Amino acid sequence: MVAMPDSEESKRVLEELGRMGAILAIKSYRITLDPAPAVPLLPCLDHEAMLHQSIPPHVAAYIRDSASDDIHELVFIPGRRRIRIDTVSTWGESPDASRERLRTQIAGRFPDYAITVTGPSWWRGERRVAAACRAQVTLRDVLLGRDMARIQSGIERLRTIGTLMEKESRVASWGVRTVTGPLLAAAGVVLFLVLETTNQRLGDTGVTVLRYVIVGLLGTIFLYYGLKAVQLTEMANRVWKRAAEYGLILAERKRLGK
Repeated sequence: MVAMPDSEESKRVLEELGRMGAILAIKSYRITLDPAPAVPLLPCLDHEAMLHQSIPPHVAAYIRDSASDDIHELVFIPGRRRIRIDTVSTWGESPDASRERLRTQIAGRFPDYAITVTGPSWWRGERRVAAACRAQVTLRDVLLGRDMARIQSGIERLRTIGTLMEKESRVASWGVRTVTGPLLAAAGVVLFLVLETTNQRLGDTGVTVLRYVIVGLLGTIFLYYGLKAVQLTEMANRVWKRAAEYGLILAERKRLGK
C-alpha cells in the first residue's frame, strides 16, 4: 500500500505523544498509518461524512494523561503544522487546568506547531450533545471500561436517542413547511385590510413602512424556525455519529483484546 502524504510525520507525532501518556484510540482522515498501531483505529466520521475535499488530512488521538489520568483529544494536521486540543468529544473528562498543562507540554515538544484549543459551539448545540451522550455512556467507559455488555447497551441506547432526535427534527422541519403557506396567505389578507383602513391616516410613506415591517417580521419568524429545524438535525447527526464512533471503538477493542 502506498503511504499517504504526511504519514511519516503523523507517526512521529504519535510516538512523541505516546511519551506523554497512553494513546487509547486513533481517528484518521486521509492518512494511512503503516504499520497500524495496536490501538483502536477508525475513520474520522465527522469529516468522512462531508462531500467536499477542503478538509486537510489529519489524525486525532484520544490520550490518557499519565500525570492526571485525564482524557484528551488531540488533532494534528501535519500539512499545516497545527495541533488542536478538542474539548468537545472529551467534555467532562478533563478540567481546564489539565488542558492548559497539556497545552504547555505540547508547545514544548512541538515548537514548530501552532497549538490551539477548540471549545463547544453554541450554534451546533455541542454542550447539549455532550450531555445527552454522557447520560447514556461516557467516553472513559468506551475507551477503558471492562464491562463490554454494559457499554454496548449504553451505545445502543445512545444510537436510539440519536434516531429519535432525527425524527423530531423532521417534525420541526415539516411543521415550518406546513404553516408557511397558510400564514403567508392570512398575512396577505390582514395586510390588505390594514392598509385599506389606514391608508388615509398613514399616507404612502407610512403604508410602505408598515408593509415592510410586517413582511420582515414574518420572514424573521420563518427564518428562526427554519434554522431551529436545521440545528436539531445537526444535533441529531452528531449524537448518531458519536454513537457510531463509540461502537467502532468498542468493536476494535474486542478485536485487539483490550
